[in-house]
Amino acid sequence: MKNKSFLAFDLGATSGRTILGTIEQGRLQMKELSRFPNHVLQIGNHIHWNIYSLFEHLKEGLVAAKREGVEIASIGIDTWGVDFVLLAEDGSILGAPYAYRDPHTVDMPEKYFELISREKVYELTGIQVMNFNSLYQLFALSLANNSLLKSAKDMLFIPDALAYMLTGNKVVEYTVASTSQLLNPRTKQFESELLSKAGVSPSILGEIVMPGQLIGTLKEDIALESELGKINVIAVAGHDTAAAVAAVPATNENFAYLSSGTWSLMGIEVKEPIINEETFDLNFTNEGGIEGTTRFLKNITGMWLLEQCLKDWKTQGITYAYEKLVQMTASVPAFQSLIDPDHSSFANPSCMTTAIATYCRNTNQIVPSTHAEFVRCIFESLSLKYNYVLGKLKNLSPFAIEKLHVIGGGSKNPLLNQWTANATGINVIAGPSEATAIGNIMIQAKAAGDVSSLHEMRQIIANSVPLDEFTPENSFVWNEAYEKFLDITQLQKETFENQI
Repeated sequence: MKNKSFLAFDLGATSGRTILGTIEQGRLQMKELSRFPNHVLQIGNHIHWNIYSLFEHLKEGLVAAKREGVEIASIGIDTWGVDFVLLAEDGSILGAPYAYRDPHTVDMPEKYFELISREKVYELTGIQVMNFNSLYQLFALSLANNSLLKSAKDMLFIPDALAYMLTGNKVVEYTVASTSQLLNPRTKQFESELLSKAGVSPSILGEIVMPGQLIGTLKEDIALESELGKINVIAVAGHDTAAAVAAVPATNENFAYLSSGTWSLMGIEVKEPIINEETFDLNFTNEGGIEGTTRFLKNITGMWLLEQCLKDWKTQGITYAYEKLVQMTASVPAFQSLIDPDHSSFANPSCMTTAIATYCRNTNQIVPSTHAEFVRCIFESLSLKYNYVLGKLKNLSPFAIEKLHVIGGGSKNPLLNQWTANATGINVIAGPSEATAIGNIMIQAKAAGDVSSLHEMRQIIANSVPLDEFTPENSFVWNEAYEKFLDITQLQKETFENQI
């Protein structure tokens, strides 16, 4: 059978990439064709996305694909969640879409809950409450009597809007729609009542399509400009985390995943959403996956802590290679300073090192003073927080969790992966680091009939990318450290399996 090539546009909140993927003899080969920035627009007091700039970068990616001289079977787009574009009656884009960082949603959830209770919103959607969720963005626009919202006939999430600009066809892809806090994960349909309470007509939301469905072909002008012809555009998992989880190279369902980067997302893949009083109290979320699955997960602060420390140190003229950071930790005693990575003081401090030092001082610990002490504190604390969240997942999961798959940029951090295995007491499988783009490509391959199922997708990925496995070590020492971590952070104590 002739090899097929697939084009993935993988867009994050700060940058995007064009990736070419080809499946050859049961193995995936990938090549990055372009990389481009994604800058927010400051217009007055508001922050927006430059949807037109992103569209231009996508067209440049198409031209780059043409230069490769291979036949492109299809195109897929994944981006971050919650944000959306409004369309007028004639199909034109109304203004620049708001970015989730915009402050107009501050305090919006609390105002919305005066109309319908927080408990009912969670019961209907299973989504954790965050002020930038699409529901509260729309509510903020409605309260502001926004003229663009009043003129809108349709609303498309960012990947769907970019696909619309390429094809002229409107779809609402399931996984990205699931991040909005407007969708019921049980029925997989929008809850009209939530929009009506927000003062927004439910008619602006279209019919939901599942990952793998054909959106359309490139519009004639774009087909001619790129010289690629009328290539199919596929609704992949439009939400980048959904695409990444689709790329977990698991051999069965008995796994948890950790999408590790600036932020960490830890969860399990389940057939039905898990929505109850405990998950409400713990602020777990239920987002859409491929093949009708649900991504039951928890957001955890990730390498943001270290990134901000490195930023502080760079202002002092000091930079570190990753290998040096790992070496530094060996010079510091273990577990002398621990923090809760999700403490509110670390959300966006003016100086991260000062925030960490203050936390340690307030909890009567040794206060980190050297760079090595800060690095060790962060890595150990992340590992122990992962154990805490994994323990909650074990209690809530309908199956036994046997392995933890680490995907994304953090999969390239062997020290943190080893410590995570030590802390959690289960084997950690690290890789792939390019999970989002891989998931995007493999969903296209499934839509093309080259792959039959999610299981086969994962088999191909496991055969195509290097994976590292980390086995737990020093269990007694790490269990003692975990007890100390719970005492310091005042997180609820649990008794977990696989711990001495």
